[in-house]
Amino acid sequence: MSDRKLSKVDFETLARFRYQLRRFLRFSEEVTRRNGVTSLQYLLMLQIKGFPGREWATVAELAERLQAKHHGVVSLVSRCEAAGWVQRTASQTDRRCVEVHLTMAGEKCLDRLARLHRDELQSVNSGFSVPGMTRSGPE
Repeated sequence: MSDRKLSKVDFETLARFRYQLRRFLRFSEEVTRRNGVTSLQYLLMLQIKGFPGREWATVAELAERLQAKHHGVVSLVSRCEAAGWVQRTASQTDRRCVEVHLTMAGEKCLDRLARLHRDELQSVNSGFSVPGMTRSGPE
């Protein structure tokens, strides 16, 4: 941690960032609710689709990505599975692991919500920059 005293500009920058972040999170809470999905369900599907290098993730990986307890993610996966958005399968390489995959219904739901989030992020983008993000996708 730096011993340098924070300036007025530092506080303004931090405050502006937190304000823009909170606006985006509030938007996310409202848009997911209007679409019959909780914010956590959306985040779970987003982390599955956005997991680096593959189209699925383990419960342990999802717990890390969501910064949540393992048992809480197991419950979240169960609720998403009951809604028809995800499916659990036993890992082919390690039978102790469970892979969580999006279903076609989950893909459709996620795509609709992700488009709304991307568009909102573009409007918020004036408050802080998001490297590599454009309306058409990564640059």
